[in-house]
Amino acid sequence: TNLRSPARAFCLSQQPPFPAAAARQSRSFARRSGIVHTQLADENIVDGSEPSSSGQAEFHYETPGWVSTRNAAFVEQLRGKLVLAPLTKGGNVPFRRLCLHFGCEVTMSEMSFTKPLLKGDRVERARLYKAPGESMFGFQVACKTISDGIAASKLAKEAGAQFLDINCGCPIHEATRRGMGSAMLRKPRALAKMVAGIAAESELPVTVKIRLGENDKKINVDTVVSFLERAGAAAVTVHGRTAEQRYKKAADWDRVSNVARSHSVPIIGNGDILTHYEAHARLADSGCTAVMAGRGALIKPWIFKEFKEGREWLLDTQERVGVFRLLVSYMKEHFGDDERGRRKAWYFFPWHFDFLTRYRPLPEAVYGAQSREHPLILTRQDLTDPRVGETPEGLSWAERLLRCEHPDAHGAMADALWEAGSDAEALAALERIGAERVVCWE
Repeated sequence: TNLRSPARAFCLSQQPPFPAAAARQSRSFARRSGIVHTQLADENIVDGSEPSSSGQAEFHYETPGWVSTRNAAFVEQLRGKLVLAPLTKGGNVPFRRLCLHFGCEVTMSEMSFTKPLLKGDRVERARLYKAPGESMFGFQVACKTISDGIAASKLAKEAGAQFLDINCGCPIHEATRRGMGSAMLRKPRALAKMVAGIAAESELPVTVKIRLGENDKKINVDTVVSFLERAGAAAVTVHGRTAEQRYKKAADWDRVSNVARSHSVPIIGNGDILTHYEAHARLADSGCTAVMAGRGALIKPWIFKEFKEGREWLLDTQERVGVFRLLVSYMKEHFGDDERGRRKAWYFFPWHFDFLTRYRPLPEAVYGAQSREHPLILTRQDLTDPRVGETPEGLSWAERLLRCEHPDAHGAMADALWEAGSDAEALAALERIGAERVVCWE
């Protein structure tokens, strides 16, 4: 975040909490509830499974009544919503503002590691920033102690967040090597103890994001959800894949649905939602309280508008140029409209354009039946689709550029969009670039 921006100034003005005080809080809770405050790494969460059975009777805890009351109020706000997923790199403030513009009602920050966050790390603190208009904003953390979770929750509350989300599904090595992210699924009881400790001391509802398990041989989602249910989690997001699968296979919505129907804790279903009709179908058929879009929102940020209105919004070339320019304007506001801000924005632009250029019109009348057989987000789309009346010859140069996946094309687009003074000027520049170079990039 720009050091001169309000976001940076806000984040740097917040002092990290005193770890000793946070630790005393968690130990006090542990004495009252009988929960042992322990680092999950001390229970070999990285090196192996829990030594004893993971049966449901192994975790004994009764959620305090006031936590249940708080959670119930939170769930009523969540019910029936399409939630923006916490997106590493993609969940930046400008992109969240773009989703808000199109009607997104529940947003989440990028994942923040609590250790550097609580030490005052500038990058981690910047993720606390809540954009204007975020009325239901969740701050997501990767942590493995009660004290760190409580301290992070306090910072999130001060920053204006409405809930704290604990990431227990991230498969990347940076998280799992520290015993966080999906590595926490190895220790359901230890995870539940931590969540119970945080939820009972936090002023915010605590949600947890998980996957089905580590791999196909270690699917333990029912056990994990059962423990989290008793630990006082306000909701659990279930991504319908294992950590090992990453995004290689279709999300298993049958398993997600079984979990949602088998447990009383609200489930947010996550995986492979690209269109409004897929989102509505998953919400209606799965028993989930809400559903979540990640890559689908990156490809088509206006999915939230479609979801609320229950119909497609098939944007033409000029309208999509307007969407690109709106993201650019939010980047300028956040990072600064100068060379320094430009350099910061360029860290994000090529990454975002890699997703935005994957957009293709997918009307329900043509693709609805296909979406029920296989997720559209996993279906390779050609440059054009004759089923919706498209031909290569019928596309403008600008439209072909907006569908081009080559990294050099994304850089050229970013330059043109940053310099353009209007949508019309941007469209003309993209048409010119497309005519000159897109054939070489395709």
